[in-house]
Amino acid sequence: MAQTIKTSAHIGPSPLGNKPFVSKWSSRYRGATVQDLEPPAALSLNPSDPISLALISAFERDYTHLTIVDSETRALLGYIAIPVLQAQLDTGKVKPEDPLSKAMARFERKGKKYRVITMATPLEALEEFFDGGAQKQDFAVVTDEDRRFVLGVATRSDLAEFVKRRPA
Repeated sequence: MAQTIKTSAHIGPSPLGNKPFVSKWSSRYRGATVQDLEPPAALSLNPSDPISLALISAFERDYTHLTIVDSETRALLGYIAIPVLQAQLDTGKVKPEDPLSKAMARFERKGKKYRVITMATPLEALEEFFDGGAQKQDFAVVTDEDRRFVLGVATRSDLAEFVKRRPA
């Protein structure tokens, strides 16, 4: 006779890795989506903007990641992680007057399939994006379904805060 194992964790195939992903917080999500995290609106800068503008903008809004978009097409080019940028400044690798293009992390478009994270993405899928792949992610760019607009940025800490506020 087959035995059924009951679990509150989401178990399923992971497109990001070889092993099935198991959510550690699935019981607390209860159908919540990225929209329930209430991510703040994204702040997008251009590659030609100075590093000092990125630092000031991030500190004013308490952001840890800023998206970088093409000034003409508004296409998403990459991002700036403020802690990494601060480390580059501290070591002298970049200067505050340098353009962001000198310090930004660029998205690789060729040969990579990106997972689209929208406001309707279940939190289990966001957790899998952060923890389920071969490479751990600290943040996700939240876009519309067609990836035309950057709507916000969701971080690993946003997800952890949501779980803390949600009763078991």
